[in-house]
Amino acid sequence: MSELDKQTGPRVAFETPVSARIMAIDGTWQRACKIHDVSETGAKLVIDGSINDLGQREFFLVLSSTGLAYRHCELAWVNGEFVGVQFLNRGRAEKRARRGETLVH
Repeated sequence: MSELDKQTGPRVAFETPVSARIMAIDGTWQRACKIHDVSETGAKLVIDGSINDLGQREFFLVLSSTGLAYRHCELAWVNGEFVGVQFLNRGRAEKRARRGETLVH
């Protein structure tokens, strides 16, 4: 079974990948990346530079230039230039969605 087959829920694939950043939990590093597709549970990215030197499996996917829109992620898989991330802390996001608030933290 491929990584794409393991993904759950409807996915949104972008015709032109969306620019974003990944950032260390402690803020000590960040890298540019492109989001190729996204779902409620995760996303498929291409990260600028080597992923071998990230040093951490958990990081933030920063979705806005101000840093106010982001998701806490864990590296789930690597397939060539693509990496899959799983969104963490979904329980809080689901509770906010039921109250009509935004899904990003």
